[in-house]
Amino acid sequence: MKLSTKGRYGVKAMFDLAEHFGDGPIALKGIAERQGISEHYLEQLMAVLRKAGLVKSVRGAQGGYILAREPENITVGEIIRVLEGPLAPTECVSEEDPEMCKNAPTCITRTIWQKMRESLAEVVDSITLADMVRDAEKLKGQENLMYYI
Repeated sequence: MKLSTKGRYGVKAMFDLAEHFGDGPIALKGIAERQGISEHYLEQLMAVLRKAGLVKSVRGAQGGYILAREPENITVGEIIRVLEGPLAPTECVSEEDPEMCKNAPTCITRTIWQKMRESLAEVVDSITLADMVRDAEKLKGQENLMYYI
C-alpha cells in the first residue's frame, strides 16, 4: 500500500495545526510555507478535513483553521481514512464493505491481506497528533545538541 500525496500532505497539515493548537486560527499560507505544500492544494485538503469534522475554519482577517478536537483525540488513522479511504490493500478485506469473491472461503491470500490491513490499522490508530508533536519536540531537542572533541 502506498499513500498518495493527499494522505501524506493531509497528515503534515494536521500535524502543523496540532503544533500550533491553542494559538488560535492558523492561516493556510503559514502551514503551506512550513510544510512545503502548495497553498491551493492545501485548500482542497482542508475542505475535505473540514467536511469530515476534523478541522474548523474561521473567517476574517485573523481567520484560518483550527483542529476540531484536541490533538490527543485525533489519530493518524482517522486522517488517512478521510483523505485516502479504507486502509485495506484489497477490496475483499475492506473495512467498510468487503467485496467478497467466489473464492473467499478458501482464498489463502485473503488472510494475508486481512493481516496487513489489521496491522496497518493498529499502527495508525495508535498514533495521535499529540504523539507526533511530542516526537517532533524530541527531534528538535536532538538537533540542538552540540558535540565538541
